[in-house]
Amino acid sequence: MEKYRAIPQGYMTAGAVAKKMGVTVRTLQHYDKEGLLSPSAMSEGGRRLYTDKDIIKLHQILSLKHLGFSLDDIRDRLIPLDNPTDVAQILSEQAAIVREKIASLTESLSKIEALKAEVLEMQSVDFKKYADIIINLEMKNSFYWLIKHFDGETLDHIRSRFDKESGNVFLQKFLRLQDEAIQLQEAGISAESQRGLQFAKAYWDLIMEFTGGDAAMLPKLMQMGQSDEFSQEWTQKQAKVNTFVEPALNAYFSILGIDPFQEAGT
Repeated sequence: MEKYRAIPQGYMTAGAVAKKMGVTVRTLQHYDKEGLLSPSAMSEGGRRLYTDKDIIKLHQILSLKHLGFSLDDIRDRLIPLDNPTDVAQILSEQAAIVREKIASLTESLSKIEALKAEVLEMQSVDFKKYADIIINLEMKNSFYWLIKHFDGETLDHIRSRFDKESGNVFLQKFLRLQDEAIQLQEAGISAESQRGLQFAKAYWDLIMEFTGGDAAMLPKLMQMGQSDEFSQEWTQKQAKVNTFVEPALNAYFSILGIDPFQEAGT
């Protein structure tokens, strides 16, 4: 009881302040160390003593920290200010930071939900595929869901040939060629025409870029393209694309005197 009688009237110990304000004594010690909130006095026994004025300052610190301000900002930029305009400016800057965090968290939530849907559709736990899906979500590849249809060997091949940047470049070329195939078909361009043959060469070059010239991958790509597990939207678009791509490639291979798909199957 002696140590409690030693506390002067109007002062509170760190334990009492911590309990009153819903923080820990360690937090008060940290704020003291950081120069944010030093005790108004020390007892004869070396205990930190605080006043009501200290509690008001602690309330200010906790409130600003709740808004996302760092302790450095609170100590160095906010508490010393006495001009409302300057305070408002700092609050505007913090609001911009919070908006960025909200956007980032919203995007993260969207990725989590997308990955969860893919996980539930996959037949087994495969963290390598999960990682590939996450990377493609970060690339904003709307076809990330295709990954679950690739076998492990094909995915290993893709990982060895493409990083995030080169993979995104390849994807954009693929999408442009797909759209071009539909446009040529709708414009009535013959697949056997010079324009059609130019397209076929560009499309075949892209396939060779993807496979690295490995003909053994062609049957897998053909089998995957014929899968009935894809969405109706994807299936319908690929049907439009193939209406032009298949005859264009056939005409191109005829001129070259090759049939790479047949050769790959032998």
